[in-house]
Amino acid sequence: MKCPFCQHHEHKVTDSRETPEMNTIRRRRECQRCQRRFTTFESVELTIQVLKRDGRYEEFSQQKLIKGLDAACRHTTISHEQVLEIASKITHELMQRQVREIPTRQIGELVMEKLQGLDPIAYIRFACVYRRFTDIGELMDAIHTFQCKTPLPKQE
Repeated sequence: MKCPFCQHHEHKVTDSRETPEMNTIRRRRECQRCQRRFTTFESVELTIQVLKRDGRYEEFSQQKLIKGLDAACRHTTISHEQVLEIASKITHELMQRQVREIPTRQIGELVMEKLQGLDPIAYIRFACVYRRFTDIGELMDAIHTFQCKTPLPKQE
């Protein structure tokens, strides 16, 4: 790696910290020539291929997962920090499985499993997009299934 200021190759690490997503390490570095400091980020590169519904393959992207979770969780009780934590847990699970490819169906099921206990609206929003409901009956079935699996707290 080169210093972004003087292009020198030698530098030392002055500080290392994990980022909130827990899958990236932030490093402060100091150039040995110009003594200027700069920050780099190290992350694990997942080489998992996602098998899409149409038969195409796409590289797994935690950012895409976060974007989908953010959309489902907008205006709910789930914070952005919780979204990052869910995405990190799912990414970790995928890494633990040590698979080279995974169907989108399995990723969607993992997401729904995580959302189910957190917020019913986020769960149903995600289910609507993931399962591609075509009529109100399918939506009602999903709501009924959710209610059967997770009893909602009674209102007083």
